[in-house]
Amino acid sequence: MIMREIGDTGIKVSSLCLGTMTFGTPMVESDAVKLVHWALDHGVNFIDTADIYEGYTRFLGSPGGVAEEILGVALKGRREQVVVTSKVGNPIGTWEYAGTGLGRIHILHQIDASLSRLQTDYLDFYELHKADSATPLEESVAVMADLIQIGKIRHWGFSNFEASHIQQILQLCKTNNWPRPVIAQPLYNWLERANEEAYLPFCRFNHIAITPYQPLQGGILTGKYAANQPPPGGSRAEKQPRWMKFENGVHEKLKEFLHESEEAGLKPSQYAIRWLLQKPGITSVVVGIKSIEQLDDLMVAAKSTSASPFPMPYVP
Repeated sequence: MIMREIGDTGIKVSSLCLGTMTFGTPMVESDAVKLVHWALDHGVNFIDTADIYEGYTRFLGSPGGVAEEILGVALKGRREQVVVTSKVGNPIGTWEYAGTGLGRIHILHQIDASLSRLQTDYLDFYELHKADSATPLEESVAVMADLIQIGKIRHWGFSNFEASHIQQILQLCKTNNWPRPVIAQPLYNWLERANEEAYLPFCRFNHIAITPYQPLQGGILTGKYAANQPPPGGSRAEKQPRWMKFENGVHEKLKEFLHESEEAGLKPSQYAIRWLLQKPGITSVVVGIKSIEQLDDLMVAAKSTSASPFPMPYVP
């Protein structure tokens, strides 16, 4: 497994990051724990989660926390072997507490809840999950700086932000002498390339590690979904059709993708991962899988890539 550095932190992570969105449903705790242990034993040291994750049953405003709780069980006695990132900002709700956004009160509540569920004293990375127009960006960034100062997180980053937001964030950090963000988690894959024009170059230039999610576009880039055919049994399209996107001529585009993967001598899913890892600035790819076999299969694509993460120097 190739290891790459997150920004300029000195922290090296595996080029595959184990996503935990499937933990809870369809992956029950025992299977998820086995998957985590297998991943650690086979070179994956990077795991991504979020306070809202609870498997396919999740929805905006649901209680969340299930994936973090399962991961906490899996990492007992092995925490120091793992680089863990979690995220905050989506609405969560229980009879005890309900909150959302990137305000100070909510973030401070959620970091403690996440640490408790994960059974750890700190996170390696903490990410703002999505932009919050109701909260001044300065407030959110200030909280991240405070959490680093008191030792609850080592570094911070963001997901689902615009390039203009990143520029504002970096200016705030410079003005206030706050720690800069070092990690970004955008939606990016062979089909979804909207972030190529501004977002990715901006992150590369500023040495912000790019760790894209949905590398297989919800399973579409596995090649298992045929035009005018029902989705395979047990697939995400069958269980969560509202999460899948087949519009805008996707099946026509897939013909080109499948041709490219065949020329590369890789399975479609492997080619989708390899394609990302060969892009400058991509440090690690977050993969949400449902079995050890799937992870083992994807690892083939992560063992021989050589793109330089940061082709341009960052000058403070």
